Order: sequence, then structure tokens, then C-alpha cells
Amino acid sequence: MHKKGNVSTPHRNPVPLEAQPAVWARMIPGELPFRSNKPPQSVRQVQSATQPAASKVPPIAVDERMPERSSGLALLLPAPLVKRAGGRFARSAATDFALVALNWLLLGALLVPLRTLFPQIRVFGYDSGAPASLLGIALLDAALIALMGCVEGLYDGADLRKQARDLGKSVLWATGLLSISYGLQSATWATIVLFGGVGSLNYAALWAWRWQDEQRRRRTGQGASDMRRVLIVGSSPAGKRIAAYVNEHPCSARSICGFLDDDKPLGDEVIGRVSDLARLARTEFIDEVILAAPNDRKLVQQVLREAQRLRLNVGIIPELYGCKPLEDEMEHLGEVPLICARAEVVPAGLAVKRLVDVVGASLALVFLSPLLAAISLLIKLDSPGPVFYRALRAGRKGRPFRCRKFRTMVSDADSLKERLRKKNQRTGPFFKIANDPRITRVGRFLRRYSLDEFPQFWNVLQGEMSLVGPRPHPLDDLAAYEVEHLARLDVTPGMTGLWQVTARRDPSFERGMELDREYIRTWSLGSDLRILLKTFRAVLQGSGD
Repeated sequence: MHKKGNVSTPHRNPVPLEAQPAVWARMIPGELPFRSNKPPQSVRQVQSATQPAASKVPPIAVDERMPERSSGLALLLPAPLVKRAGGRFARSAATDFALVALNWLLLGALLVPLRTLFPQIRVFGYDSGAPASLLGIALLDAALIALMGCVEGLYDGADLRKQARDLGKSVLWATGLLSISYGLQSATWATIVLFGGVGSLNYAALWAWRWQDEQRRRRTGQGASDMRRVLIVGSSPAGKRIAAYVNEHPCSARSICGFLDDDKPLGDEVIGRVSDLARLARTEFIDEVILAAPNDRKLVQQVLREAQRLRLNVGIIPELYGCKPLEDEMEHLGEVPLICARAEVVPAGLAVKRLVDVVGASLALVFLSPLLAAISLLIKLDSPGPVFYRALRAGRKGRPFRCRKFRTMVSDADSLKERLRKKNQRTGPFFKIANDPRITRVGRFLRRYSLDEFPQFWNVLQGEMSLVGPRPHPLDDLAAYEVEHLARLDVTPGMTGLWQVTARRDPSFERGMELDREYIRTWSLGSDLRILLKTFRAVLQGSGD
């Protein structure tokens, strides 16, 4: 639940929704902002189940632009990857595949000594001549579990009890199909029993991972990077039941920021009025709005129009509105069903971008490890202090994280920063001065060739950064942001970006902000590749400072 003091108080001076600036809309990589100067060209009407067709009351118009849009990559990827919870599905399915593969490899490793000790037992000789085939069986087994899991809703973020049932059914069917397939190829009963044992091991491992992940979310109070931040419109009993369920079940992949209500007094859970939606959506990095107010058609239309302009997902509690869903997509938050009335589609290429990040950062850390060790030694010899500098930076949606760099300044550089503020050569919150006296001799060389940023490959592996994206700013710079500057935090920050390869020495803060917004609006895998190539050339030329 939203905590006091974390939100600005625009509700003290509410302004009409239509007056809010368009720059407050959520930014999605590769997508142009919604233009509201004319009505949408393609809408679909959602009619109340209890409203006569001939009623004079105008139907609610819901924007349908996003479902019509598709890319070649989206046509190739499985449907769960291009839905709203695609990131959560990819993470869970990849973990399932890895654990199933480890279980089969563990089986192979256990069979080696057992064959030696008990050569007369035929089952221990399973696949002794072709151990690599175990990986093929593991791949098939994991694919069957994932397929059945999608059918049963295993990856929908339900509570642990339902996940246990869905997981058991998925593993049971996958093991059964494998056993039948190999049985038709004249496999012995002993081999079938062996498959059953691996199935039990798979269930235990996959359930243990889900239980541990749930406990981690409860301890930290933070979810994965795809955690949706939610505002609930209407402090109704149904809305409060949803908030209570989400707070108790981190597996729902949501975080409730508060309620908007025009009738209830401000304070505690109610953090604003409906007219505050635009500002709170921007300052709190809101992804989804849930309509839980009593049946008020004017309010529904108002929120849907504003959500369309701000690029927010919208969920409706059907027990309060007798409407039919825009698409066949309904989920349950506890006992409360929730209809998806509007959903922004995240570009499918972002899944590939994350894959490139993981592979690229892993290879870089492996191949650059001798260089990293040599740099660490030089830093220790050059000046007293730690090898690494871990500074708090603003990540996606403003979440703070520890950004790793090789230390290039004296150990008390942060305490000296305020004394040097008057010499700042950048405009806005940026801080940069030429010939910074805090930089060490080795640090100057590292900065020239951008070698000090190599430890950030570890941040990329952890999902806190990307290879390409807006640079992460210090938290004291973030405190000086205007509301319109927050849009750059809608994406994961990067080691390099458009600003670094086009205007690195430009002192203008606004110029940097505009380049970051341009990068997000025009994002593509090709643009990332071009930025990486330009960065590589700049590193070789030693153009850093």
C-alpha cells in the first residue's frame, strides 16, 4: 500500500483532466505518444449487459488501436510473451526449463555410479551410451510442462495454493505423455518408473522455486522488474478487497499505490481525486487503473479517455459494471474477478533486447575478466580506498539501485561534491566540471576510455540496467526533476545511450532529456545496435571524459 509522504499533493489544487500536459503520458519503447486532438479512428463499444440496445445513453468507447498493431517479431513469438504479463511468463518459463534440465542432468550423474555398483540392474543403464540425449528429453519435458501450464493458468500470477494444483496437473500430464511416448517405443516398465521419479523431482524443484520467490517478494516488499503499479478508482468494498489481496500476495505482480475517490476524505489510502489521475500516474509511475467505483457511466468514460491518453491499462470489476470484456481475458484477484477493458501492448522486441543484454553481459564479463583484474590492481596501487564505487542511482520507475563502477575519484568524492557545485558546467540537475580535482591518475585514464563502467555489466545481468538506454541519474539529480522529466524513467537505464553518442559534451540538461525521450519513442533493435557500434568506436578513440 502506498505510504504517506511519497506522493506530491496535487489534489490540493485539482485541475481538469483535459488540461494535463501530454508529456505526462507513460512512454513505451518504440511507440509514439497518443494524440488526443481528434477522436480515435477505431473504437469498439462495450455495452452494459443490463442496458437496452436502444438506450439513448451513449456507450463507452474504448480505444482499440493497440490490439490492431503487430510486428513481424510478435507474429513469431508465443502469445504469452506478447501479452501484458509477457515478462513474468518469460522469467517463470525460463526458470522452469532450467530446473527441469538440471533434474535430468542430475539423473544422468546419479546413474553413472549406480551402473558401476549394480551392473545387473538394467534401469541404471538407461541412456548410458548417449548421455547428451538427456538434454533432448529435458527440453521436451520442460516444453510439455510449460504448454500445460499455459492451459491451466500456471503463469497467471495466482496464489501459491492454485499454483500448486496447476503445477501438479502440468507435471503429471507431461510425465504421462513422455511415458506413453517411450512406452510405444518398447521402453521397459523400469524406464517408465524412472520417468515418474524425475516427474516427482520436477514437481518438488518447481514448487520450491515458486515458494522461495514468493517469500523473497514478501521479505523485500519489492517485486520483479515487471511489477505493475496500480491506482484504484473508488474506495469501495470490492476495491479494498482487491488491495488487501494484492498486498498479501506478491505473486499477483502488482503494487497498490492508493485510491482515488471524489467522495471520501483524503488521507491514508485515499491519495487524491479522480482529477489527479494524470499527475499521480506520472509521479508514481502507474501502469494500471482499476475501476472500483459504484456504477457511474460518466466517471467510467472519463477514466477510460484519460487512461487512453496516458497509455495506462484499465481493469474493471464486473460486479459493479454490467459490461462485457473487450477481449476474452479475465483474471481473479482473490475472489474478485477483474476484466481487462484496455491494455497497452509491450513491443515483442523487448524480450529479445533482454536476451541480448543477458548474453552480451555474460560474454563481456567472461572475456574481460583478465582486464578487470588488472584494472582492480592498478586502482589499489594508485590511491587508498575500495576498488569499486557503488552509488545509488534511479532505475526504472525511479527504483533506487546500486550502480557499480571502478572507482576513479578519491574516496571522499561525494562529500566534496557540494563544495564544487558552484563550478558546475552543466545546466539543470546535471553536475559536471572540467578537470575535476577529485579524479585520480588511474581514474582519468579509465574515464577517457570508459573502462570504469565495465562493472556495470553485472548490473545488466541483474536486470537493473540494459546495454543501451538512458543513463541512470544520481538520486540528488532525480530530486530536481520536473514532472515531465520523469518519462525517461519508464524504461530500464543503460550503460550507453543516444545522448552519449550524439551530444556527450553538450551541457544542456533539456537537450539530454529530449534525446532520452527520442530514444524511447524511436526505439528498435536496430537503433540499439547502431548505438552500440558508435559506443565501441568512441571507446577505441578515447573520447570519454
